[in-house]
Amino acid sequence: MITLKTMNQEEFKQYISYAIEDYAKDKIASGNWSEDEAIDLSRESFERLLPNDEKTENNHLFSIFHYDILVGMIWIGQKAPTYPNEGFIYDFVILEQYQGQGYGKKALKEAEIIAKELGMNKMGLNVFGHNKIARGLYEKMGYEITNITMAKKI
Repeated sequence: MITLKTMNQEEFKQYISYAIEDYAKDKIASGNWSEDEAIDLSRESFERLLPNDEKTENNHLFSIFHYDILVGMIWIGQKAPTYPNEGFIYDFVILEQYQGQGYGKKALKEAEIIAKELGMNKMGLNVFGHNKIARGLYEKMGYEITNITMAKKI
């Protein structure tokens, strides 16, 4: 049994400290940012996207529960005010100890139901190229590649 519950302030505080660090690591791993600038750039990104924390308009942050156990979180936002029917998954995390147990698939299905209730009929997301497990999950769930950015060190 997987349920998505609107994230409360305490859950948001726990999430945001993890998310800033995690996003910085992904941007370093993908070659987008240097280690020196990553934390600051990550913090700036979250402050820009969520200026009012978990209460930021057109953004929906959920804690994912398996019964009463917190197993992860998902953040769904409107792609842009001009496209209110298009959503975007800004972040999706299944805590490491719960990965590989089917919670991700179930949580994405629940998120799609909620997104439809919010008036969305299309959902996008970004996955870092080095995150093969997440990419595999998204492909199994019906997400298709719409853009590919490639880079090479020379």
